[in-house]
Amino acid sequence: MARIIDGEHRNMIGDRVRQLRMERGLSQQKLSDRLEVLAIYICRGSISRIEDRQRTVTDIELYGLAQVLGVSIEALFELPGEGR
Repeated sequence: MARIIDGEHRNMIGDRVRQLRMERGLSQQKLSDRLEVLAIYICRGSISRIEDRQRTVTDIELYGLAQVLGVSIEALFELPGEGR
């Protein structure tokens, strides 16, 4: 049986997370800190791996990222430049 994630990328949202984070003037550490306030613990290194699409993202992490970045969950799946 084939794996759901069967390529070099481990998530679909990394590029968009990076774009939104930078648009909001947040460092990876600041994003991590704001997630921690929501009791979602993703260290700065893991934020980097998410943005590089080397790490999977759980549903709770997806929710937290959307909350902190001020977008809908669906907006995290838009490609940079789409939907504007």
